[in-house]
Amino acid sequence: MHEFDLIKKYFSKLSKFNKHSLDLNDDVFFDKKKSLVISIDTYNEGTHFLNFKKPELVIKKIIRSSISDLICKGVLPKFYFISGSGNKKSFTKRNLSKISNSLEQEQNKYGILLCGGDTTFSNKLSFSITSVGYSKDIVYRNKAKLHDDIYVTGNLGDSFIGLKILQNKIKTTKKFKTYFLNKYFEPEIQIKLTKKLIKFANSSIDISDGLIDDLEKLINKQKLSYKIWEEQIPISKNLHIYLQKNDFKKSNFISNGDDYQILFTASTSKSRIIENISKKLGIKISKIGKIRPNNKKSVFIDKKGEHLLIKNPGFKHQF
Repeated sequence: MHEFDLIKKYFSKLSKFNKHSLDLNDDVFFDKKKSLVISIDTYNEGTHFLNFKKPELVIKKIIRSSISDLICKGVLPKFYFISGSGNKKSFTKRNLSKISNSLEQEQNKYGILLCGGDTTFSNKLSFSITSVGYSKDIVYRNKAKLHDDIYVTGNLGDSFIGLKILQNKIKTTKKFKTYFLNKYFEPEIQIKLTKKLIKFANSSIDISDGLIDDLEKLINKQKLSYKIWEEQIPISKNLHIYLQKNDFKKSNFISNGDDYQILFTASTSKSRIIENISKKLGIKISKIGKIRPNNKKSVFIDKKGEHLLIKNPGFKHQF
């Protein structure tokens, strides 16, 4: 059973009279009256992170991916709670010290504060993060409008290469290895764009599971489809060189998740505003597609104008 089928079948009815839950179909809980925004995520070893050989980096990845849920809603994260389940092997004094130091670094970098949490013994290592922010408004998930332009921030695909390097499925130079591993463990989340999103975005989501899969979620309850141009999907110079050198297809590397960039839609009339904000903040924002009516199939088009099938649209939790 897909995770969203599970939610729909067993839990949606429990939130029926709670408008702040947003029908359990967004990244956050939002109480407009109290200006309160909350998100929660769980991370399991072997699923969300490969292993715990570098606890100081794993915890950074976890924190950034968690507050990314608020950032893509146009909300600055303020507080976080962290719960960890592990054992003597994972929670050694050395590892705990590394975790503490990394959390302090992330707090200083993003202006967030630890508020509490829980620790439990378990043979399976996992963490749960609750992120809290305050805002009078958010950018919702299912508010895309017909003919909206589709945008994405930053570059896609670098983190996936980092994962493949960790899995020993990819061999590359020391320079490239350092670059891609850094992008995997310390994703570049666009916190500077947070408060600007509300000015132009009609809908938004962070790219955690993969470009195509998250785009499907963005419009999942709307009678809409999309057109994406492969050529316009942004990738880094290093990834471009890697793909060319190995004669790999770009389409196989841009929708595998863990990018934590912001995927959003905006009216065509907002294009100049977006371009100006991009230049002012020094944040790469790329127009990659268009929202279309539901009577047209969603398509992914290559530079030759041919429709492509994406082998890896994204990650899905199956139960």
